[in-house]
Amino acid sequence: MDKHLIDVALGKKPAQLVLKNVRVVHVFTGEIELTNIAIHNGLIAGCGDYSGIEEIDFHGAYCSPGFIDGHVHIESSMLAPHEFACEVIPKGTTSVIADPHEIANVCGIDGIMYMLESAKQSPLNVHMMIPSCVPATPFETAGARIDVSIIKKLKNHKHILGLGEVMDYPGVISSNPDMLDKIDAMKDKVIDGHSPGLSGKELNAYASVGIRTDHEPSSLGELTERLRKGMYVHLREGSQTRNVLDLLSGVNAHNHTRCLFCTDDLHPEDIRKDGHINYNVNLALRYGLDPIWAIRMATSNIASCYQLPNIGAIAPGYHADLILFDSIEQIHPHHVFIKGKLVAKNGESLFKVVAPKSSSVQNTMHVNLTNVDLRIPLQQSLVRVIGLIQNNVTTTSLQMHVPVVDGYFTYPINQDITKLCVFERHTNSGRIGKALVHGYGLRSGAIAMSIAHDSHNIIAIGKSDEDILACVQEVSRIGGGIVISDLGKVIHSLVLDIAGLMSSRKADYVISSLQQMTISARRMGVSPLIIDPFIQVAFLALPVIPELKLTDFGLFDGVEFAWTSLEVGEK
Repeated sequence: MDKHLIDVALGKKPAQLVLKNVRVVHVFTGEIELTNIAIHNGLIAGCGDYSGIEEIDFHGAYCSPGFIDGHVHIESSMLAPHEFACEVIPKGTTSVIADPHEIANVCGIDGIMYMLESAKQSPLNVHMMIPSCVPATPFETAGARIDVSIIKKLKNHKHILGLGEVMDYPGVISSNPDMLDKIDAMKDKVIDGHSPGLSGKELNAYASVGIRTDHEPSSLGELTERLRKGMYVHLREGSQTRNVLDLLSGVNAHNHTRCLFCTDDLHPEDIRKDGHINYNVNLALRYGLDPIWAIRMATSNIASCYQLPNIGAIAPGYHADLILFDSIEQIHPHHVFIKGKLVAKNGESLFKVVAPKSSSVQNTMHVNLTNVDLRIPLQQSLVRVIGLIQNNVTTTSLQMHVPVVDGYFTYPINQDITKLCVFERHTNSGRIGKALVHGYGLRSGAIAMSIAHDSHNIIAIGKSDEDILACVQEVSRIGGGIVISDLGKVIHSLVLDIAGLMSSRKADYVISSLQQMTISARRMGVSPLIIDPFIQVAFLALPVIPELKLTDFGLFDGVEFAWTSLEVGEK
């Protein structure tokens, strides 16, 4: 117990730091109070009439708790955690609930330990969830397996908070022993959910095992049903999947304390340009949400959900994780404190990071590209096609006629249909899944990437076999990344040498590369309705999200949760 903190709180001794004349947002009462904040050893001693060894007068600026991202895959930023922190802290994010299931699907426990080590290099509070579904399903090839023995080994690590999103909802409702053993091993921790489209008695069964959150709702009905069943719901705003406005009208005085903000998957360019959790908050404010409610959804609600007793509020004994801003109608932090230290000012980070060793999560391309045959044999022209949905990672199952020449699919000239391939990259099996996509808009060339949720094989989409193969060969050569080819020639590459998911370089490299690649993708025809050309493709391999997806084993029906044929009528 820090007796000095007690003396500071009593006003007997000066605080190390006092923030003077700030409008404190009290999340517990909904009040805004003009006062001073005394800080000692990284903790808040109290609000009131205090003096300090150091004093900063903010002349009436607003002060709220630092924002918390309630569910994020840091790997989706393509930045290592220490570099990710440099981008999000200046936006007002001081804590994140991170699920490292992307890197765990490639590198297993080595990937989780790398994320923990990298996170330690910055002031950002990173609370990790143990991935629950590695591999996500038995219908694809992953690079590792996280079983219940590993979960038990990791659960008491000081930075491990709970069990990551339980994507295998069919496994839960069918009482799959392995899935239930994982949940039981973490029954005293927070367990995150993932149950798109689940409702009624099936949702009852899913929630009954102790799953307490869901970030997948995209309709008011899904929001309300989960809240009724005692779950917390994340209002997600990522680079591709954007649900804040879909759900906002369902947030009210009775339920807003059970609503949280998260980003899930967010590219670094969007973070730098638009913001992080402050973007969710500001979007909600723009559409009329009460500012106190919005701030609670980014702070105290998340802390309560994830059983974090010392963050998410400005109160005695809480960590001095604070953001200061001039308008409560649109929040743009100009000062950010973590544990009482000024870590960002006027949009710039004020701390240095050192990259940890990453050899255990590099050199992860094990893809067999000998005797590759990308042709799709067809006996008829009527086939199932993956239909893209604007602003979402769910798809539709379309039936379309395509050109067939000499028993093989032929790229149509005047039809928006591209070929999609998934190359297994963990075991050198040479296995390739093949399918067709409508709505991507590509007119020429191809794009390939070693980001393919969640098993992260190499996924490629294109209008020619030559370009698809050129892209995949380059992805393998550079140790993972994103590659664009046109007319048989590689024109862009982004090196993601950490597990094929993240770059060991700075954010500037990743952002500038993505900007150039996006311009080329648009020039090659990628539809303007596709918000992010790369995230859209990455999720086409995720079989736990309906309707049609592609894995290295073939076309998968996410509604029936079973394989399906490319040709209509064929079993």
